[in-house]
Amino acid sequence: MPPTVLVLTGIVSTQVGAAMAKQLFALTGPVGAVGLRLSFAGLVLLVMWRRSLRVGWQAVPVVLGYGTVLATMNVTFYLALDRIPLGMAVTIEFLGPLVVALAGSRRWSDPVWAMLAGAGVLFLVRTDGPVAWSGVAFAAAAGACWAGYILVTAKLGEKTSGGGGLALAMAIGGLATLPVGIVALGPELLRPAVLATGLWVALLSSVLPYSVELEALRRMPPRVFGILMSLEPAVAAGAGLMVLGQPMGVVQWAGIGCVVAASIGATRSAG
Repeated sequence: MPPTVLVLTGIVSTQVGAAMAKQLFALTGPVGAVGLRLSFAGLVLLVMWRRSLRVGWQAVPVVLGYGTVLATMNVTFYLALDRIPLGMAVTIEFLGPLVVALAGSRRWSDPVWAMLAGAGVLFLVRTDGPVAWSGVAFAAAAGACWAGYILVTAKLGEKTSGGGGLALAMAIGGLATLPVGIVALGPELLRPAVLATGLWVALLSSVLPYSVELEALRRMPPRVFGILMSLEPAVAAGAGLMVLGQPMGVVQWAGIGCVVAASIGATRSAG
């Protein structure tokens, strides 16, 4: 399968999973949802890649760094998702990979795309009602983690083969976050309905997208990967509308369009 198709598959799966995770928050809270997602994903991946779990000592720091970035990225994103609409959260978070894309180019047009993306965010936060600025801040933090995730994932692909490194890193992320959810919620986190939904979120948001993204990044540079993620904000807004009933106004859609256009412009400049 071409790496471009792998990336697009991961985008759709991630946003549908995020919409499902949002529905879990009432029962688990954002951190509890992250703990369930990463723990289940880690278990599934450990079983899938049990024959390639051995990694060299030189890969251990990369695996630990990947797990840490993964946990931090998901916690900050879910905290944002708990406060602002999915489309808004993902569009702001998307500035992280856009920075990665622009950092790999030295074209005269780069400042234009950066300003267009900034204008998009300004459009996005112009709503009729109050904006939860803490959610905007969490989304921006998640974007910084996303930029780091792209770079660390490329290193993980270089240092490991198969999905063993990914499985170990995912398990580390789950071990780092699940205890927080258990302490906060206790037995509620272990209800069958909660566990079943957590498993689906893990499959859609972690197992499938991270697996295909890791394979894609083995075949393309991080800069190109960041550029191809340009459809992420629009897909997220669509998932928020169809799954969560979160409509976006004309101004917000214009903001999403600006960020997507900035990414397309960066793609053309880098070409």
